[in-house]
Amino acid sequence: MFKHQTKDGRRNLCGEQVRALRLAMRPKVSQRKLAEMMQLKGVDIEKTAIRRMESGERYVTDIELQLLAEIFGVSVEELLHDDKAERRE
Repeated sequence: MFKHQTKDGRRNLCGEQVRALRLAMRPKVSQRKLAEMMQLKGVDIEKTAIRRMESGERYVTDIELQLLAEIFGVSVEELLHDDKAERRE
């Protein structure tokens, strides 16, 4: 059987990191502003997709993941770091 979700039902590993990094940005960056930043770099995404990504309701493509890492100035590996998985172990 294929595994398409984490044990707690999230559809991505990066959503919580995306939210934390977005909220840490100065000046403050809203979900809408993050979507606009991604659109300017050629990815067609809307605010609702950012919300769903951060909450774990939405899968994230590798193209989106790479662009988010670029925007936040971190590695893809850092975005994929799953603190919840470590806490469960």
